[in-house]
Amino acid sequence: MKYVVVSGGVVSGLGKGVTASSIGAVLMGCGLRVTTIKIDPYLNTDAGTMSPFEHGEVFVLEDGGEADLDLGNYERFLDIKLTRDHNITTGKVYQAVIDKERRGDYLGKTVQVVPHITDEIQDWIERVAVKPVDGKEGPPDVCVIELGGTIAHNDSGISDAGDIESMPFIEALGQFSYRVGTGNFCLVHVSLVPVLNVVGEQKTKPTQHSVRGLRGLGLAPDILACRSTEPLEEHVAAKLSQFCHVPISNIVNLHDVSNIWHIPLLLRDQKAHEAILKVLDLQRIGKVPREPKLAEWTERANKLDKLKTPVKIAMVGKYTSLSDSYLSVQKALLHASVAMERKLVVEWVCSCDLEDSAAKETPEAHQKAWKLLKGAGGVLVPGGFGDRGVQGKILAAKYARENNVPYLGICLGMQVAVIEFARSVMKLSGANSTEFDPATPSPCVIFMPEGSKTQMGATMRLGSRRTYFLGNNCKSSKLYGNASSVDERHRHRYEVNPEIVPELEKAGLSFVGKDESGRRMEIIEIPNHDFFIGAQFHPEFKSRPGKPSPLFLGLVAAASGQLDLLLQRSCGIASLNSTPRCTTNGTVVPPVKKPYTAVKKKPLKSLVNGYYANSNGIQI
Repeated sequence: MKYVVVSGGVVSGLGKGVTASSIGAVLMGCGLRVTTIKIDPYLNTDAGTMSPFEHGEVFVLEDGGEADLDLGNYERFLDIKLTRDHNITTGKVYQAVIDKERRGDYLGKTVQVVPHITDEIQDWIERVAVKPVDGKEGPPDVCVIELGGTIAHNDSGISDAGDIESMPFIEALGQFSYRVGTGNFCLVHVSLVPVLNVVGEQKTKPTQHSVRGLRGLGLAPDILACRSTEPLEEHVAAKLSQFCHVPISNIVNLHDVSNIWHIPLLLRDQKAHEAILKVLDLQRIGKVPREPKLAEWTERANKLDKLKTPVKIAMVGKYTSLSDSYLSVQKALLHASVAMERKLVVEWVCSCDLEDSAAKETPEAHQKAWKLLKGAGGVLVPGGFGDRGVQGKILAAKYARENNVPYLGICLGMQVAVIEFARSVMKLSGANSTEFDPATPSPCVIFMPEGSKTQMGATMRLGSRRTYFLGNNCKSSKLYGNASSVDERHRHRYEVNPEIVPELEKAGLSFVGKDESGRRMEIIEIPNHDFFIGAQFHPEFKSRPGKPSPLFLGLVAAASGQLDLLLQRSCGIASLNSTPRCTTNGTVVPPVKKPYTAVKKKPLKSLVNGYYANSNGIQI
C-alpha cells in the first residue's frame, strides 16, 4: 500500500480537500485504484452534532456515518463510496484506546499518548486503507490522507500544529512514514503564497515558516502545493525550492481557476503525477510510463466555462450566510445544470426574511428575499433542524405550489410542503410538526418511534435506505428511469405521520414513494403541478459530476423549460439499457431501467470552493 498525506499551512481554508481529491483523480487517471481518509483533530466522535455554522454541512455516508464535508469532495471527485471509518477523529481514537484499556488489552501498562494513541492512529490508517471503495475486489493501490488543521511556526520560533489536538496525529504520521518505509509515503504540503497589495509581489515567507514548522515536527514535505491568486512566478518557485529544500520539479502551483474541475488538469500539466509517482516508486507499468487519462475532466471543465444561458434556483434555508452549509446541494445543482446545459445561478434566500415578522422588523431584507424568490425559475428547500425560519420555508412552499413554480423539498423541505398543504388545502390551520409544536392538534410530522430524545449523536435514521415507487406514472419514477425502487441516503428523526396520509391523498397530495413497510413516506408529488416533489431522503449525497441526481436534474430541467424532453429521454434511454445509470447518486435496484445519462456539459466560475459570488446569487 502506498500513502499520500496532504497537510496544510499558513491559514485554513486553502482547499486541502479539493487538492487531496484532485491528487486522487490524477492517480486514478494513471490507472491506480485510490481510496481516501480524512483526519479531523477535533474531539467530537463525528460531525453529526456540530452546527453547519461551525463546520459546514454534515456529509452522510452509505453506512450512515456522519462525516466532514471533505468526504463528499472525495466521493464526488473519485466516484467512490466511503465508510464512517474513513473519517478519523480524536474522539474516535481516544474512545478506541479507552475501550481497550477497560478491557485490559494493555496488560496493566500506563496508557499514554505515545505510544498508545499514536499506535492506534497508525493501526487505524492501515486497517481502513485496504478496504475497497470502488466496487471492485481487493485493496486499493494508493491511500490519500488529508490531515485536518494547520501547521504553523509561531513568533517564538517554536513549531506547532496550529491546534493542540493535532499533535498526536502529526507525531503518528511521522512514525508512520518510518513504519511503511521509503517509497511508500509521500507528503504533499499545501501552503499559501500571498500577494501584498502595497508591493504587488508574491511573498514566500509564510510558506518558508510553515515548512520549517513541519520539519520541526518531524515531517519533511516531498511536494509543495502553493496556493495563489495568480500563476507562481519562476523566481518565486526557485526561492521556495532553495529555502524549503524541495526540488523545483516538486513545486506545484494551484492558482485560482474558473472552476475546481480544472485542478486535476493543473496538477497534470505541471507533472505533479510524475513527482508523486517517483516518490512512491510507481512511475511505470512494466516499461511504460504512467500518464493520466483525464479526457472526461478536460471536457467537463471546458464545457462548464462555456455555459451562457442561466437558470436561477432560489435556495431557501436558514444557514445561507455560510454556503458550505449546503455544499452537497450546491454541487448536485451544478451537476444537474451542466447536464441540462445551463449556467447555474443560486439565489440565497434566508427563510427568516420571508416571514411576516420580518416585514416589520427588517422590511428591506423581507422585500429583497421575496424579490429573489419570485425571480427564480425554481425553488429548493433543503434539510435543517429546529424551528427558526420554518415559517419562511412554509411560505416558500406555498408560493411554489400556488404559482406552479418548480419545487424540490429535501428532508425538512418535504415536511414543510406537507404542513403547508394541510394548512392551505385541507384548511387545518393548526397543522404542524411535533418538532416545532408538540401540542399541535393536527400532527402532520411526528417523531420516529425508534428515535432517541435523550441521546443526540448517531440516533437518527441514517445512511442508505430503500424507497419503493408506487407505480411508474409519477415524475419521480420516470426521472429514475422507471425504477421500481431506489436506494438513497437519509438523515432525519422526524417523519410524515402515516395516520394523516389518507386524508392528504384525498385532498390531492400523492405519496409516490414509501419504505418497505409502506408506513414511512419517502416521496411526495402534486400530480397537477408542473414539478412539485419532496423527498425525505437526501439525493444530493449521491450526485456525481457525470451522474447527476435524478431529482435535481428534474428541478433544473423544469426551471429551464426542459422537463418534458428530459422525461422522454430518461425513459428512452432506460428502455435501451437495463443497467441503471444512477449507480452512485441514487442506486437503482435491479431489475431496473436507467435514467437519463447527461452528456458531459459545461463549466463555471469559482473561488476556492468553485463558487463565484455574483450580485445576489452564486454562479456555479
